[in-house]
Amino acid sequence: MRALREILRQKLQLGRSHRVAARAAGVGTGSVASAATRARVLGLDWDAVEKLDDEQLETRMYGPRGGKRSDRPEPDPSYLHVELRRTGVTLQLLHIEYLEQHPDGYRYTAFCERYSMWLGRQRLSMRQTHIAGDKAFVDYSGKKPHIIDALTGEVIEVELFVAVLGASSYTYAEATYTQQLPDWIASNSRAVAFFGGVPGAVVPDQLKSAVTIACKYDPGVQKTFDEWARHYTTTILPARPRKPRDKAKVEVAVQVAQRWILARLRNQTFFSLAELNTRIAELLVDLNDRRMRTYNASRRELFERLDRPALRPLPTEAYEYAEWTRVSLNIDYHAELDGHYYSAPHELRTEGVELWLRATASVVQIFRPGRCVAVHARSRVVGRHTTIAEHMPSSHRMHAEWTPERILGWAATVGVNTRLFAERLLTERSHPEHGYRSCLGVFRLAKRYGAERVEAACARALSVGARSYRHVASILQHGLDRAPALDVEPRGPNVTHENVRGRDYYH
Repeated sequence: MRALREILRQKLQLGRSHRVAARAAGVGTGSVASAATRARVLGLDWDAVEKLDDEQLETRMYGPRGGKRSDRPEPDPSYLHVELRRTGVTLQLLHIEYLEQHPDGYRYTAFCERYSMWLGRQRLSMRQTHIAGDKAFVDYSGKKPHIIDALTGEVIEVELFVAVLGASSYTYAEATYTQQLPDWIASNSRAVAFFGGVPGAVVPDQLKSAVTIACKYDPGVQKTFDEWARHYTTTILPARPRKPRDKAKVEVAVQVAQRWILARLRNQTFFSLAELNTRIAELLVDLNDRRMRTYNASRRELFERLDRPALRPLPTEAYEYAEWTRVSLNIDYHAELDGHYYSAPHELRTEGVELWLRATASVVQIFRPGRCVAVHARSRVVGRHTTIAEHMPSSHRMHAEWTPERILGWAATVGVNTRLFAERLLTERSHPEHGYRSCLGVFRLAKRYGAERVEAACARALSVGARSYRHVASILQHGLDRAPALDVEPRGPNVTHENVRGRDYYH
């Protein structure tokens, strides 16, 4: 008691630190912290302590000594167990509150012993302490419900998804066709909407829709699931492989769902997933309202008391489902998705960086580490390409930008004869690509010799029936565009005969 009084003097009168007070009283800092906390909660100051003798001070701080146990009010272990799930609540605080209600109650050591004895009599899974709003556990049931195909009568097994909050055991369940990624993400989104908030962490099993690399220490979370968690400002904490106790809460929730939902559906017939989920939602109300003997409260009551106030708010916008795929660029600097090809900056083809493709229903994005490098509207046309001009090398870009309309438009700016020459190049070649190349050659001649000389060269080429870039280049090279115009005699009539092959035969 002398040590206790000295601790209170050091803290309440002198305002010393825990370390200084512990050294002065000859005790550990833990004892100082405990005494200071009790005095603060009980509203004691140094003037009040000085008015109490040692026995009164001890009784006020820790409760009375001696007496028969049966004469003292027993603490409620189930209430203590629930309250300990709240953030910052400790047995020491609960003991102080207990003494405020029962001044003649048990001292702290006996109080803790009674709680420990009660806890030891409960099943082992209860030994985990779940903090309010901290974790949600998610899993699929091994036993599956089924629906009936109304046309064929086929029995179709479906999955039962279960999510449960750690502190209150508040449970959500729904049926889905598969455990694949789209159904998995949609089920998790509906679960947090059902809870009306987001827990601090989501604990899944090692299923492939959640975890890509199963590892005890550093598991690889599936990229879409990780993006979902960032959208909802939560964290993914996969359970360790072959460690069912890591997710004992949802293991029990799955068993409860099998008993109180699946078992009650065994004699009912459903012809669609929507019908089945409507009935599951009705049974969920009954499950969450059932009183649990261990806690002397229902899941809904515990949820309202513990988890609901601690959950983070839902985001204002719903998560847009997106699939992530690791890709590499082909030699034409395009990445493939569902048979369609999307461009990325051509430099990435040679840099060899890791690329990811993110696809939603309407948008395709390509990412390199740290940033997005390409955004495209999603296309369902197989075998075609979606290309952004800025992604192309300059030589490819220049070639791709030339269309027949643009070529003829440029030719018209040079002159009438140049446009007429370009039209004949585009229409008389067996493949349009050949005409493009010849016209681009004439375009380069205009840069070298000027528009006036090219116009004259094209007029001379037309007058002699020339249809080639090489003819115009030769005319300019030899200065024939400046020579007097040719007086070309009209040719004789065209002769059609089986022995006359025609000029197309030699090209």
